[in-house]
Amino acid sequence: MMNEMTNNNKLTEAQFVALGLPHLAYVKPILVEGADRFAIHRADGVMLAILEDRAQAIAAALENHLVPVSVH
Repeated sequence: MMNEMTNNNKLTEAQFVALGLPHLAYVKPILVEGADRFAIHRADGVMLAILEDRAQAIAAALENHLVPVSVH
């Protein structure tokens, strides 16, 4: 993938989406009906789950053999 990078060393959108697939799960805070929750997304942006707290989201990712990373 590195030799497919653009001249300015930035990943294309397609390269960024493919980065980490299928092993990464992005965990980010969201607001659902006025309540703080945490969403788990695949690297390509597809939402996998919504959980009540960050610890639950990370545990769910790990239980499903995914490597959780936080998105702020």
